[in-house]
Amino acid sequence: MFFSFLDALRQAGIPASLKEHLVLLDALQRDVIEQRPEEFYYLARATLVKDEAMLDRFDQVFAKVFKGIESDLSTSTAEIPEEWLRKVAELYLTPEQMAEIEKLGSWEEIMETLKKRLEEQQGRHQGGNKWIGTGGTSPFGAYGYNPEGIRIGQAEGRHGRAIKVWDKREFKNLDTTRELGTRNIKVALRRLRRFARQGAATELDIDGTIDGTARQGWLDIHMRPERHNAVKLLLFLDIGGSMDPHIRLCEELFSAATTEFKHLEFFYFHNCVYEGVWKDNARRFTERTPTWEVLHKYGHDYKLVFVGDAAMSPYEITHPGGSVEHFNEEAGAVWMQRMTDVYPAAVWLNPTPEQHWGYSQSTRMMRELMRDRMYPLTLEGLDNAMKELTRKY
Repeated sequence: MFFSFLDALRQAGIPASLKEHLVLLDALQRDVIEQRPEEFYYLARATLVKDEAMLDRFDQVFAKVFKGIESDLSTSTAEIPEEWLRKVAELYLTPEQMAEIEKLGSWEEIMETLKKRLEEQQGRHQGGNKWIGTGGTSPFGAYGYNPEGIRIGQAEGRHGRAIKVWDKREFKNLDTTRELGTRNIKVALRRLRRFARQGAATELDIDGTIDGTARQGWLDIHMRPERHNAVKLLLFLDIGGSMDPHIRLCEELFSAATTEFKHLEFFYFHNCVYEGVWKDNARRFTERTPTWEVLHKYGHDYKLVFVGDAAMSPYEITHPGGSVEHFNEEAGAVWMQRMTDVYPAAVWLNPTPEQHWGYSQSTRMMRELMRDRMYPLTLEGLDNAMKELTRKY
């Protein structure tokens, strides 16, 4: 199995050597980890992967090669995972029961009530309609139901009604090596190209050479600088959460952009841009770039492109503290206004079908902040977005 694992890694483009494979086997022989699949995963990843850009591919290969291995490693001591116990408490209410649950109130009232609950609560609670816990109809917790509450520590949304989500989630970088599913996306991006000749004269100027030779009567060689795409592009990519179903499409767009534009800078954000963005999702909590630094470093001549579904709680746009992962001192709308003021040539590409935008309040709000320059991430939408960016502001 280990040799097939090594072969699968190499087929996926991960340069795992035989020496690294022997190091892994030696570590297993010396019992440096506990005999658990999760421990083996981290040991194998640390041994065989030397480039963080390959982590996503490693995860895919590992899942394929060792699928089902946990069921083969069961022991006589059965320990029920806490996650199972929590999900047993999931509550499914009838429509009549849901209708009986009243909303707690406004954003300020819910946040103030949560603060009081945290101060008063002494232990874990399950069910009920007041304390922070699992199941039940309290506005705070996980695996329950409330028409307008705060989700804390739940694997994923169930009803889509939470006004705020407090979770630490791991996002993956987009793979720049993924090939496009269609050549037409690259063709659409080329609308934005503007060529200029810069640098040393290293390219033969055929027309100039012919003209000079004819005029001089002898071979008169002319050289000229190579043509480069002079367009400068700032690309901001929404990652994680509701964007997970759109990863492949965004990877194709990202791959095309890195191919077509020499002057490209990219950053990740989640749901809405706040005071910090990042380039590596594995280090998004430790290595952030202040948004002010981006605004001061890159000139007004950059074209600004956001890619995201704009699906979030409206409070994430309108209120300080509305972010799902940290307390933002200024509302997301403030930062969006600053960015579009600095970069007048700006568009938002939305992978969600356009006919669904009207059902999302946050999408409507973000579209208004972008001055109606939101386009669907389709060939036609991409083509229209490129036309918008080529306008003179």
